[in-house]
Amino acid sequence: MFRLPNPVPFASLLPSFDGELYFDESPAHTAQRLLYATDASVYQEIPIAVALPKSVADIKRLLRFAQQHRLGLIPRAAGTSLAGQVVGSGIVVDISTHFGQIVEVDAVNRWVRVQPGVIRDDLNAFLKPHGLLFGPETSTASRAMIGGMIGNNSCGLHSIIWGTTRDHLLEVKVVLSDGAEVTFGALSRAQFDAKCRGETIVSPLEQRLYAQFRDWLSDPVARQSIRDGYPKSTVTRRNTGYALDEFLSFWNDQPDASATFNFARLIAGSEGTLCFITEAKLNLLPLPPAETALVCAHFVTIRESLEANLVALDHQCAASELVDDYILQLTKTNIEQAKNRAFVEGDPKAILMVEFFDTTADGVRRKSAAFVQALQAKNLGYAYPVLFDDDTKKPWALRKAGLSIMYNIPGKAKPANVIEDTAVDVYDLPDYIDELDKMAWEQHGLKLEYSAHAGAGEIHVLPLIDLKSSAGRTTFRALLMDTAQLVKKYGGSLSGEHGDGRLRGECIAFMLGAENYERCKAVKALWDPHNTFNPGKVVDTPPMNEFLRSEADVEIPQPNTVFDFAKDGGLLELAEKCSGSGDCRKTEISGGTMCPSYMATRREHDTTRARANILRHFYTSQETPSATDYAAVKDVLDLCLSCKACKAECPSSVDMTRMKAEFTQQQYRESGVPMRARLVGNFTRLMSLASNVPWAYNAIYDTPALRRLANRTVGFHPDRTMPALAKTTLRQWFRSRPTESRIPNTVTRKQTSVLLFADEFTNFNDVEVGQKAVQLLERLGYTVTIPEHAESGRTYLSKGLVADAQQLAIRNVTLLKDLVSDDTPLIGLEPSAILTFRDEYPDLVPTDLKAAAQQLAKNTFLLEEWVAREADAKRIRPDAFTTDARQVRVHGHCHQKALSSMVPVKKALSLPANYTVQLIPSGCCGMAGSFGYETEHYALSMQIGELVLFPAVRQLTDDVIISAAGTSCRHQIKDGTHRHAQHPAEILFDALR
Repeated sequence: MFRLPNPVPFASLLPSFDGELYFDESPAHTAQRLLYATDASVYQEIPIAVALPKSVADIKRLLRFAQQHRLGLIPRAAGTSLAGQVVGSGIVVDISTHFGQIVEVDAVNRWVRVQPGVIRDDLNAFLKPHGLLFGPETSTASRAMIGGMIGNNSCGLHSIIWGTTRDHLLEVKVVLSDGAEVTFGALSRAQFDAKCRGETIVSPLEQRLYAQFRDWLSDPVARQSIRDGYPKSTVTRRNTGYALDEFLSFWNDQPDASATFNFARLIAGSEGTLCFITEAKLNLLPLPPAETALVCAHFVTIRESLEANLVALDHQCAASELVDDYILQLTKTNIEQAKNRAFVEGDPKAILMVEFFDTTADGVRRKSAAFVQALQAKNLGYAYPVLFDDDTKKPWALRKAGLSIMYNIPGKAKPANVIEDTAVDVYDLPDYIDELDKMAWEQHGLKLEYSAHAGAGEIHVLPLIDLKSSAGRTTFRALLMDTAQLVKKYGGSLSGEHGDGRLRGECIAFMLGAENYERCKAVKALWDPHNTFNPGKVVDTPPMNEFLRSEADVEIPQPNTVFDFAKDGGLLELAEKCSGSGDCRKTEISGGTMCPSYMATRREHDTTRARANILRHFYTSQETPSATDYAAVKDVLDLCLSCKACKAECPSSVDMTRMKAEFTQQQYRESGVPMRARLVGNFTRLMSLASNVPWAYNAIYDTPALRRLANRTVGFHPDRTMPALAKTTLRQWFRSRPTESRIPNTVTRKQTSVLLFADEFTNFNDVEVGQKAVQLLERLGYTVTIPEHAESGRTYLSKGLVADAQQLAIRNVTLLKDLVSDDTPLIGLEPSAILTFRDEYPDLVPTDLKAAAQQLAKNTFLLEEWVAREADAKRIRPDAFTTDARQVRVHGHCHQKALSSMVPVKKALSLPANYTVQLIPSGCCGMAGSFGYETEHYALSMQIGELVLFPAVRQLTDDVIISAAGTSCRHQIKDGTHRHAQHPAEILFDALR
């Protein structure tokens, strides 16, 4: 079903092409072409090839080849565009992997030169020591790249003070359609005239560009037509068509001798349709003042919030951003955003986030207080929480997640990016939104969701439309056309910052007038006479309701699964939740855990988005899948470490760990279970056998030559060490120890009983951790029992043996449901094992056990969570621990960060009064169970460790305690740094008085 024939002779390009090229029918090539068929928009079109060039020479080779075979070149950076800018049938040219260099920085003159694949937030991290930043700040700034920001003329949160990308683009180096590499920068009138005469040019095309623009724009009639047709000058966000209005001042009736001409201003916002960007010189701004205040004003109507926005602008705010009740409600069910909404009071219809900067704390407090007083004087709003400095990051994170979090809405109707980018004069905004809301409801029966850039006159508006139906597609088109009329009535721009792409291109003639649209077409023909650069965008676009992701009026059945995906609407609908926003493309510089494989490889192929896309393609096909189809999907899923970070950090809550496991189970049914997968799944059985002769097992794996041989035999990397087998198991030790050997209780209070889950890793390999946990709890006054239970099932889940894990889940819920309660909790040590009770078990057990599984999940805790809870209740006190001073550095397990929190860990380890506990800002350690052992994954595993964790650990002195709750994490730290990390249970036990 994935067969994608290709008649173009791409093989002839390979000998001279240094980068990567994907074009044939092999599983790996087919997968790549499918992955690049979409961006963050609603569109889908399979490209004829995907190229990852390594050099400008590669780009020129692609250009010649594309022109020879009449193909389009589609430049792509992060692929977060919302108007289908990087979707098309040509060659997708991904510059994100090999064009990410910061070339030069001049801190004195405040500019930086970069390649187009540099990420905005990563650039600012680099610039911060220089006291500088690049201003434009999209909500996707953690992965948005400079090339894409230029293409769309991106703006962002602080555009009212920092401007647009166009405002800061000093120079741009490009490859023109004739293959010439040209740099465009600011020219004086004399320099411009010289270019028109053919002086200081690189190619004849460069001269024609200048001369033709002179001929066009020196005509006063043409200039007046542009003034009349383009958005009115008070609309600050204006990305409709090509930016011809940017050049009018150069030909004023009374010329300004200081005026300059810069084609960079045209290229900004041109969406890659005129040339191919290879480098950019950017203007930089000083870092904002250190003190920040964020007023989160609450309102009962949208209009009230927009009227308050005008008050905010009168108070010279730095940003004014809207979030409505739709988004606020959805944040309650998103793991990550639920942590960010503590500032919300009640259920407001809208919250306006208004930010102020100042050099002093008193200054921002005065500014924020004056703004709040002004709102109160006008009876605007009912609550005005004010946050300061680092506390402002959580509301901003919630705001940035807005568009993507909408995809969590259940049902067929989904958020549609269609009228989300309109911009008007900010003083027209309240009336415009009133009219838009009325039109959408009365003419189309649609309720709208509102968010984003109130201060700049641009509200992102999302309707819910079923684009899988013909009726929905009709509404999709009609709504855009009706909105275009309303925007034009207000003299606004149909695109403020997301661009025209293939979504709004049809409307340009209406918005700007027929003459100006013909001028835009002439600009395209002048710059790109062969129609090679990103064809079908901005001008001559296909109908906006064609080439959508799904066929209309085709019912796709949800696949049968072992997991219960009902709450997500089924496995396919969970995959379809991926909005394409690319949050999984952030790097280790931005922080977080998602997605560790992408952080290491910087390849789209290795993102959570790619995996969701390939699963969507697989499950929407109506054909019976072949072995090649399974191989194509497996190729994309292979580097998923099952870290679960996407479940929490993806705004759409795309749980790739679960989907990968389910797909793998289905593949096993077709082709059988590989030996290594079965061996890993059967870890507990194998360790149980080996525990009878632990000396023999350890002798093999402690001897390098024997270990290498044994590792190779099962498909593990020869350099990977293996965890030792303890002399006894935790269960044996617990059962056999005499009563009098138990450490006496040192806490004089009524004892509380707890149940300890002896997971399969602690029971066989990390027995000392289990022993110290038992002794710690007893010393703190708790009665510890290890109940009868089965293994957790984690090893089976990690290898996609979901049916086996299901049987273990059923057994454990059956055994423990009558033992675990509020008064007698179940406590675990290994995060990946104990958190199966919280995460997977409720969706693995049959209906008659679901309530029991959910109740069990509520009373199951990581040791650190439970200790922190007891400490909060004053049942565990600091005086039980030493007063010695120690430094502790903590690496969090991925599942712990996704399904729990690192806050309880820090709180528990801080019980010793003089322990200074800090979190290592690491993502995944790279081991991920058996992943880091496997031959083909070992190198990547160590590469992931080297991103943050290994360097951070190596910098620590020997007296610093390293904490890691995960057995895999501790082993990875040992192999990668030769340092010994301890479980929090060990650290707290050793700290007892």
